[in-house]
Amino acid sequence: MPTTIQIQEPTLKMLKEVKSETNSASYDEAITKLVMGRIKPPAFAGILGSRIKQVKREVALQGIRDKHDRF
Repeated sequence: MPTTIQIQEPTLKMLKEVKSETNSASYDEAITKLVMGRIKPPAFAGILGSRIKQVKREVALQGIRDKHDRF
């Protein structure tokens, strides 16, 4: 459903530039690309937080004996 919005002349100029830079077919497509570019997908790299360092250390230290384990 088409909608009319009111924007200032400088905003229209910027929107025209974005439309041409992004090779968008319409202003709607240009706005969508702008908005989607701002929204970042969730990062799963930080899901373990600092726990990953502890896990790496535990794995690295497996099989290493302490001094009191030696004869």
